[in-house]
Parts: sequence; structure tokens; C-alpha cells
Amino acid sequence: MENVERDVMDFDVVIVGAGPSGLAAACRLMQQANDAEQELTVCVVEKGSEVGAHILSGAVFEPRALNELFPDWQERGAPLNTPAIRDDVYLLKDADKAQKLPNALVPKSMHNTGGDLTRYVISAGNLCRWLAEQAEALGVEIFPGFAAQEAIVEDGAVRGILIGDMGVAADGSPKDSHMPGMELRAKYTLFAEGARGHIGKRLIEDFSLDAGRDPQHYGIGLKELWDVPADKHEPGVVLHGSGWPLGNNAHGGWFLYHAENQQVVVGLIMDLSYQNPWLSPFDEFQRMKHHPVLSQYLEGGKRVAYGARAITKGGFNCLPKMTFPGGLLIGCDAGTLNFAKIKGLHTAMKSGMVAAESVFEAIKNGDEGAQELTSFNDKWEASWAYQELKESASFGPAIHKYGTVGGGAYNFANQLLGNKLPNLHDTTTDHGALKPADECEKIDYPKPDGKLSFDKPSSVFLSNTNHEENQPCHLRLDDPDLPIRDNLPKYAEPAQRYCPVGVYEVVEDDEGKPRFQINFQNCIHCKTCDIKDPAQNITWVAPEGGGGPNYPNM
Repeated sequence: MENVERDVMDFDVVIVGAGPSGLAAACRLMQQANDAEQELTVCVVEKGSEVGAHILSGAVFEPRALNELFPDWQERGAPLNTPAIRDDVYLLKDADKAQKLPNALVPKSMHNTGGDLTRYVISAGNLCRWLAEQAEALGVEIFPGFAAQEAIVEDGAVRGILIGDMGVAADGSPKDSHMPGMELRAKYTLFAEGARGHIGKRLIEDFSLDAGRDPQHYGIGLKELWDVPADKHEPGVVLHGSGWPLGNNAHGGWFLYHAENQQVVVGLIMDLSYQNPWLSPFDEFQRMKHHPVLSQYLEGGKRVAYGARAITKGGFNCLPKMTFPGGLLIGCDAGTLNFAKIKGLHTAMKSGMVAAESVFEAIKNGDEGAQELTSFNDKWEASWAYQELKESASFGPAIHKYGTVGGGAYNFANQLLGNKLPNLHDTTTDHGALKPADECEKIDYPKPDGKLSFDKPSSVFLSNTNHEENQPCHLRLDDPDLPIRDNLPKYAEPAQRYCPVGVYEVVEDDEGKPRFQINFQNCIHCKTCDIKDPAQNITWVAPEGGGGPNYPNM
């Protein structure tokens, strides 16, 4: 199968990933081309079965970039229907007690009401579905169900992407349904894969894009969608909080947003820099919902969807160089999320729009591609999105250094002083922060009650995850013996706890010896294993296109 003949399609621009940054870039490219009456071919490939299938975000949306991209978005029917009307921020002290923080003590970056820009509680998946409609109306070609497997690099420049083969059996042999992946070649390729994109990860390494930067930091975001009783639903109410149940074990915070259609979204974002290998983000999230501040809205309701996704949250100090010959990294593939605001959709979209303007300018001037678009750097650094990230450079490192409360106080003071305090750094990798199991307290999690808290199997079911079973496992182990030989005795094999859907298990073989089992069919493409494995032994690659979760309006 190595020397298989592949079909080749040529485009001016190929975009990998139909998320906010990729679709914003596609729309902006075609807007410019149509305005200039210049022919331009733009293709977006998306590994999900449809646009939005793999999109998961809180989300309270700041429409600054959308206002620039489509000033008439309301007339066009963009799914921004629930303005934020009230902000409540809590510190949970224990399983029952909480302190509501006065508005004056909440960092201004976390305020979602007031000011001259209305923010909205939205479904990021539905926003992407709508953006895809706008892109197609402008002339963009979108191919859902096709997974980009690797970049085509020739003579030191990216020339496009290779789509993964379809119909390959678990042993690597071609099935009757086998279809070789196409080569999609382009003058420029934009990588918008989201957090820890598997091609973006390789490009950062191959082109040394992170030289001189702090190591990137991540969180895991877990989210559920609930139908709730009408008397508990207040559209536009936004709740945030921190503290219990994480305590000293980890940094993070929770959210509960009242969305449209008598639904609330509830979730936990937990830093992947945690130290205790006994910790399970999924189980922390499940017990968190029993706190009265949250349970008052969920009791009597019904959980209708579940998902999880890694979040690139290192911010300004970790932002890699985004240009390389033949392409750019944009959105969360680079790490443009502003964690001080707990928002990334608006900055991701802006990075895509700036990329589109740099690419179109080059092509319009007769550029045949494969150059390094250094003009992007000037445009990006002049943008409000870059300035926003620069102003909040210390936000994440302060929390890592001083804890949630201490870091919050540092950030509050820094914002009051106009960001005059020293720029803090965190140079410990997330996987390197893990301590040996025998140095940490074992955590006994309460059993789920099936009303507010649930187990992993029922949660996977609600993510609508599906993979063709007879295909190669897309979770690759560099050393298959390492999990049992090294990770089990030293870290009690943390993969069985940090994975939010039970992909990894330690089971006994016929002789009663431990064996590392990978249930890849459960994988919801969150990328946590690729980030948190202490030996960096697990590499996530794209499975057959169309596999993975099928999120509704998440």
C-alpha cells in the first residue's frame, strides 16, 4: 500500500479544520476575491462527519471578529440568540458552602455584561455550521468526513496535505472498501485543527516554531448540555466559579450558562498541569455538579449531551511562530485563546481573518506559493487580538504559580495597574508536572447517582461517538511495553483516569498479569492523552474520516 497511486486536486488555498478560525479564514479569503473579481479556489477539509460534529466550547461569545467579518450577521441569521444578562462568580469552599464574589473583585476580563459590546451564550458548533453556510455561499468548497493525515513538505516548504486512506483494516491491509487518500495541493495551507492539532504539533517541531517560547500549556474542558425545568431557567445568566472540589490538587474553574431553548450548559475546565496522578478530571466534574450552587439548576432536569476537549491555554508567552514556508498555524492550533477572558472563539476567528488577508495579498500580487508570509506577523501584531493576548500574558502563569485564589488576586491587581506587574512565566511542561503516585494522596470518588452524576460509559453514549472498529488504532504507542513497565509502578498508569471516556484501561490477561488496553472506539478526539502522558509515549493521529463524536449544539 506504500506506493499507491493517489488522485491530486489543486487549490489556491487549503484549510485544515472547519472550526471558527478555519471558516473565518475561508470566508475572508473569498470576500476579498469576490471584491477584487479575482478567481480563487479555497477548500476546507474537516475530519468530523459534518461541520460542527467535533466542535465543543463553553461558550460565551464576544462578537468582535464576527462584527468585522459579517457586519450584517443578524440579518443573515447567525445563531446568537441569547445575550448575557448577568454575571455571577463564586468561590466554592467545600461540598456545601460557597462565597459569591462582589463584582468589583472580579477581574474585568471576566465581565460578560456591561460595556459597548453585547456578549452571547451560544453553541460554538451551531456558529460553525452557520459560518460554513456563509463560506459555501461565497464559493468555498467544504469536504466534511475527510481527515488530513499529514502535510506534504517538499524542498522545505508545505505544499498541501495528504488525506488519510479510507477502508484500511486493523492489520494495515486494504479492505474491499479501500480508497486511497487524495493529495490536496495548494499555494498556501492554513492549519486550523484546534488544540494540539496532530499535524500542527509536527510542524511546530519540524520548523522549530516554538524556539524561545515557554512550553505550551493546556486544560481539559468537560461539558454537558441539560434540558431543565422552565422555573429554573434564566436565559443569559452566566455563572463561573472555582475552588471545591479541586482544592490543592489542581487549578481550574467551572461554568454554568443558561442558553436558549430551556437548556443550560455546565462544565469544568481543569489545567493539565496537575500533579496528582490519582486525579480524574471526569470524576471531579461529576461530583462538582452536586454542589448546591450548581445542583439548584440541574435537579429535575435531563442530561442530553456530553463531551470533552483539550484547550490550548498557555497564552502569549507560549504562542509559537505562526508562519513557515507554504503555510500558517491559526486559532487553537497555535494557541490564540485568551484565558483571562475564558474565551477563544473571537481571537481564533481574528487570527484566521488576518491570515486570509496576508495570503490573498500574496496571491493577488502573483505569488505562486510556498513562501513564508512574513507580512502576516506585522498584521497579526497590529491586531486587537494580539494586543489582547499580550495584555493577559501573566494570567495563566500567575494561577500556576500562586494558585487559583492567589493568582486571581495577582491578575486583579495587574489589571488595576494597567498590566505593569512583571510578566510571569511557567516553564514546566504539563506532562512533566506529574508526581509519582506514592508521593500523592489517593482520591476515592463517590459513586454516580444517575441523576446529577454519571459514569463514563453512559457519557460516551451521549457523545454519539463512533469509529469503524476494523481500522488501525489511531492512538499510537512509541513503546507498547512502557505503560505497564514504567507508568503503572511509578504513576499508577494515569491514562485510565485522565482520559474522560475510558479509552485506556489496565486489565488482567489470562495469567493474571496486568495488560494495557486501548478502547479506541470510545475516543472523542480530546487529545488529553497526547498532552498528559508522563513519558510522551502516546501519539494521537487522525482515524478514518468521519469517526469520533457527533456533537449536537455543543
